[in-house]
Amino acid sequence: MPDAATAAAAAYEAAKNRPFPNDIFTAPQLTWAVIGCGVIANQMAEALSLAGRRIHGVANRTREKAVAFAERHGVERVYDSVEELYADPEVDAVYVTTPHNTHIRYLRGALAAGKHVLCEKSITLNSAELDEARELAEKNGVVLMDATTILHMPLYAELLRRARTGEFGRMRLAQVNFGSFREYGDFSSRFFNPALAGGALLDIGVYALTIMRVFMESQPTEVVSLGNLAASGVDEEGGIVCRNAEGQLGVVSLTLHAKQPKRAVIAFDRCYLEVTGYPRADRAQIVWTEDGHTEEVAAGEEAYALCYEMADLEAAVAGNAEKRVLLDYAADVMELMTRLRADWGVVYPEER
Repeated sequence: MPDAATAAAAAYEAAKNRPFPNDIFTAPQLTWAVIGCGVIANQMAEALSLAGRRIHGVANRTREKAVAFAERHGVERVYDSVEELYADPEVDAVYVTTPHNTHIRYLRGALAAGKHVLCEKSITLNSAELDEARELAEKNGVVLMDATTILHMPLYAELLRRARTGEFGRMRLAQVNFGSFREYGDFSSRFFNPALAGGALLDIGVYALTIMRVFMESQPTEVVSLGNLAASGVDEEGGIVCRNAEGQLGVVSLTLHAKQPKRAVIAFDRCYLEVTGYPRADRAQIVWTEDGHTEEVAAGEEAYALCYEMADLEAAVAGNAEKRVLLDYAADVMELMTRLRADWGVVYPEER
C-alpha cells in the first residue's frame, strides 16, 4: 500500500483532467490564505486548483519557501509575517498547516483577527488549548474547524446517515488499526521529536480515535491502555480499549514501527462495516449478518479530500449547523488523547 503522500498525489493526477463535481462547494466562496507551505499546504493548493480556485496568500517561517510555493501555485500574496496575513482585509479564512505544537499560537492570532480557521490535525496539543481556541472563536464570531479528514469525507456522512436510521442495528464495537513504518533513531524527525509534538497518538492516533468516536453514541468514559515510549519520550506504539455509557466498545492499535492495514471494522447488530485506508476513504464494504452478503458503498472521492474540508468550513460559515458541530467530535478525541498521554507520561515542552 502506498504512503499517504504518494496516494494523494496519484488521486490528484487521476482527477485533474476531469470535470470538478458541482456538489462540493455549494456555500458562498471565501478567500483563503495558508500558514505553512509543506505537504498539506501543497495538497490544499492542488485541491483548490481542481475547482478552478486559488489560494489568495501564504505566510511561512521561511520567506524563500513561501515565494517558491506562491510561484508554483499562482498564489497572489506572500506575507512577510503572520501578523500581515491577519491584517489583510481580503482574507476570510486561514488554513493552518504547521506542526502540531505551533497551532495554538496561530489559532490565537487568526481567531482574534476575526478570521475563520481550518486547522490541520492534531488541532492542538491538548484539551486546554482547544478549549481556549473554541472560546476565542465564539468571542470573535468566527468558525473554527478541525481538518481531520474523517470528519469531512462524504463516505462517513453516508454511512452515519444510514446508521442513524437504525438500518444497521445498534453499534457494538469498533476495531481500528493504524501502523506506519518510520525509520527509528533520528530523534530530530517530527515523528519522534518532542519539540515538534512527535509521537503516534497526535500523528496517526487522531484518525483511529476519530473514526471510533463518530460511530459511537457518546464519548467513551472508561479508557484502559498501554503505551510504548521512544527514547525521546514520545509515544511510538499504543493499545487502547474504550467504553462509553451505552456499553459500546472501541479497540485501537497504533504503531510507528511497522506497517499495519489502515483498517476500521465497525460492528453492528445486523452487519459490520469495513473500511481500508480510512483517513481519506471513498469506499466501504458492508457485510450483512443474516446471510453474509456484501454491499459496497461509494461516496465522494479521495482526490477531493481537502476540498471537502474547505467546503465544510464555508458551509459552517454560511450557517450549516451540522458542519458547525463537527468540532464537538474533535473535542472528544482531543480529550481522549490528552488523557492517554497523561496515562503514558508523555509531556511536551510547552506543557511543562
